[in-house]
Formats: sequence, structure tokens, C-alpha cells
Amino acid sequence: MIKLKHNIVLQDAHYVKNGVACVYLMCQGDEIAIIETGTAYSVPHILKAIDELGYAPSSVRYIIPTHIHLDHAGGAGQLMAACPGAQLLIHPRGAAHMIDPGKLQAGTIAVYGDDQFHRLYGELLPVPAQRVVEMDDGQQLDFNGRLLSFLHTAGHALHHFCIHDSLSNGIFTGDTFGICYPNLQTDDQPFIFATTTPVHFSPDDMLASIDRLMALKPSLMYLTHFGQVAPTATLVSNLKKSVLVFKELALKHQQIQGDRQSVIEDALMNWLLETLGAQPNSDAAKWLANDAHLNAQGLEVWLKRMER
Repeated sequence: MIKLKHNIVLQDAHYVKNGVACVYLMCQGDEIAIIETGTAYSVPHILKAIDELGYAPSSVRYIIPTHIHLDHAGGAGQLMAACPGAQLLIHPRGAAHMIDPGKLQAGTIAVYGDDQFHRLYGELLPVPAQRVVEMDDGQQLDFNGRLLSFLHTAGHALHHFCIHDSLSNGIFTGDTFGICYPNLQTDDQPFIFATTTPVHFSPDDMLASIDRLMALKPSLMYLTHFGQVAPTATLVSNLKKSVLVFKELALKHQQIQGDRQSVIEDALMNWLLETLGAQPNSDAAKWLANDAHLNAQGLEVWLKRMER
């Protein structure tokens, strides 16, 4: 648990390994809003953080996954069950999957396989419909004097929103503002790149969503993967460049016969390592392997969607 400024606490979600995904607890008065839930395995860590902060689960007023991918919302059912006074705030396209997660589970198993699904995510529990609130684009919420604004941000997923917080002038970005692992830096600068995981990647929408966030002139970005970053001009430029590069790499290999996805994955990994200045057998390569694999999957789905 890391206490940030503006009464915001970062809690590692313990997803895959430490430093990959996190959850944010926003403490305002005698209540808490939780942004992201991690997986079912993250929930005990979140509840421990609540206790260490001097609150009770009954103090949780809002639970807010940015979208329904399971590293962001897989623990929603368990966390809602543990926090009886909380409402789940969710994108309208994701609400039905929180109420009945059957299709969500089946779709995720199709990507990962049954064994890996249960190892990574555990059990999905439904959230009672009466406790689910759909947040429209541009909708605002007064959280004890702290204004939260919800912005629908397609590009990574159609069911994705980001949340602007008036107190910090920060934005909880989910996967819209990419991935920026603290342990990977180049020339003392954060190393950032887009996440194009299945199944809704759209490069044009992602670039438009990044621009929409930056139009708010935020001071901070709270990334789920991973932590707080300042959205400098260089960082934004590097993020947008990665979207364009990933798109170009996919199109470059579009006509390949056979295992196109593996070829794209190798090209992605080569670009990431070259940009980072790391070697193929380095710790950085091992750290990035899963992201290269998932991003290649998303690009393959995008290509197939265009080819239909």
C-alpha cells in the first residue's frame, strides 16, 4: 500500500506479479471510493488496505472499474459482497456483464484457456442489479465535495471510461493511457506504450481518447498498469507513437500466411526492446513477454475485423 497525495492510496492488485496492476482507494471524509477491483485474488489485499487506513468495508460508497476486463473488474462481485453499502459504477456497455458474468467468463476462457483463467482470475460472482449504476458519458458525481467526471474512452475497449478527479486534477485512466511500469525506464524517463489487448482495439479511437483526456489539462494520470505519472508532452508523444507503430506493424504483416499473430508478437517485442534499449534475454524482455503476447492477440483481432 502506497499513500499518494490528495487522499489517494495505491494498492497492488497482486495480478500475475507485483507491479503489474493496481487498485486505487480514494478517501473522502468518512467514505471510500475504489477505482478498479483487480481479480478475485486482489480482494483480500484491498480489504486489508481498507482496515489499515482505519476504515471498515461499510465505509466503501463506490466501486468503480474503468472497464470489465478481468484484471480491472474480475473482483467486483467479491468486493461488492464484502462492502454491503457500495454501489458499482460502470460503463453502460459493461453493466450486464457485471450482473451476469457468464458470457464474460466464457469470452475470457476463450482467450486464456480454462486452467489459466482460474489461476489468474478465480471465481466471478454476479453483482445484484439494484446495486449497479450505469455512468453516461460526461456524467458527474459529487463524492463528498469531490467532483468525479466520467468520460467514455473507446480505443482499448468499447466498455471503457476514465474518471477525472477535481481534487487532484488527475485522471484514472484504466488502459486508455497505456502501460508504464515503474521498473522499466529509458534515459531516466518513464517507458510507456499502448495496450491493444483483445477484442475492441481501435487505433483511431484510442488516439482520439488520449487527446480527449489531454484536453482537460490534467496534472496527473493514475494508470492501472502501473501507478501515478505526470502527462508530460514527451510522455504523451511516446504513447501516441506506440499506437501508430503497433498499427503499422500489424498492417505490415497483414498478408502473412500461417501464424500471423506470432510474427506480429515478435515484431512488437523487438520494437519494445529496441525502444527501451534492452536485450532479448534481459529481465525487461521477460517482464514484457505477456504484454507483447496480449497486444499481438488484440492486433490480430483488429486485422480480422477489418478483413471481414
